[in-house]
Amino acid sequence: MIGPELIAIAIFLFTYALIIDERIHRAVAAMLGASVIVFLHIVPWEKIPVYVDLGTIFLLMGMMIIVNTARGSGLFEYIAIKTAKLAKGSPMRVLLLFSLVTAVISAFLDNVTTVLLITPMLLYIAGVMRITPLPFLIAEIFASNVGGAATLIGDPPNIMIGSAAGLTFNEFLVNLAPIMVVNIVVVMGMLALIYRKELHVSPGEKGVIEKTFAELNEQEAIRDISLFKKSVAVIALVIGMFFIHDLLGLEPALVALIGASILLFWSRQPPEEIFEKIEWPALFFFGGLFIVVGALVETGTIAAVAGFVVESVHSEAEAMLIIAWFSAIASAVVDNIPLTATLIPLIHDMGASMNTYPLWWALSLGACLGGNGTAIGASANVVVLGIAARNGLTISFVEFLKVGMLVLFVTVGIGTAILWLNFFVL
Repeated sequence: MIGPELIAIAIFLFTYALIIDERIHRAVAAMLGASVIVFLHIVPWEKIPVYVDLGTIFLLMGMMIIVNTARGSGLFEYIAIKTAKLAKGSPMRVLLLFSLVTAVISAFLDNVTTVLLITPMLLYIAGVMRITPLPFLIAEIFASNVGGAATLIGDPPNIMIGSAAGLTFNEFLVNLAPIMVVNIVVVMGMLALIYRKELHVSPGEKGVIEKTFAELNEQEAIRDISLFKKSVAVIALVIGMFFIHDLLGLEPALVALIGASILLFWSRQPPEEIFEKIEWPALFFFGGLFIVVGALVETGTIAAVAGFVVESVHSEAEAMLIIAWFSAIASAVVDNIPLTATLIPLIHDMGASMNTYPLWWALSLGACLGGNGTAIGASANVVVLGIAARNGLTISFVEFLKVGMLVLFVTVGIGTAILWLNFFVL
């Protein structure tokens, strides 16, 4: 008779295969796997709340409500036009400034939301300049993934890790933000060198471009000045509360929900319209996946793997490097969300024999930066390349891979070196 351990592993692998295959939506794949797990009583019904991380789900939901409400004001278009005018006709400056804006916004908002707002503006600006938008779009992808890795709320893996390990917003700022600042500078330097020919324009063309930019009016992007001001105020409040949430005794998820409630109440926006825009498939995907991975925990499979890993490594430093590079390379091939969900309980179990604090940062580093490796490595990559294709620009998998894998190895290399220095040398 087949034991529950083998059944849990089979369902996990089947679910993972459906997610990678992408012929059915990943939310449906996760829900199907979860349904079978519960139906077979591998995870009892009463234990579902143990494995479904409501902290992650409610944090995402709250931030989605805030972003979707603020979007109607024209806030994000305003930021994009303002940034374009600062570039003053220089394609290189556009690449650097928009990369910086993308990284900063991605640190506090969902990566996909950020690129959805900025990509159309980059395509427009490239059209005005009469140059290929390829360098801008590639830079935007890398900046969103690097920026998202800097904070607790910037990327779903960080949300999951923070919730599972009890890490605060400020701990992410201290341990990861400096690494990402170094990485964004290095990546922008690399891209400026790689795409220097594509970003070159003559002095005459630069003058025309500068004049066109000067005529752009960011004020016209604001569709609702009252909502604009309220959105800025609430987003500032939420970010401020994230910094001190541990002092206030509030979970990050509660901070996001408080901000969402205040903005909805203050703005008087129709809630049904805002709630319709919540990415419900993503939330159901998380819920289903938590149950599928929970089955591996419930049957002791994760504990067995953790035991094998612990026996194979000789120090915390070695474990940190293994987790960082494994999660980075794996995240370039498969979605970093199920990967993170799988490794979290493994790291928890490794805590029986070693200090896991450095390992959480290694997992975050690898899972977030590994998405830069391939065209399918992160949701932001898929969204940007899809928009580009609809606008007549096809970026092939191999074309992206050549730059993406270089960025992956450089950024993860820098990150692991800094983590190693911070935890085992200094």
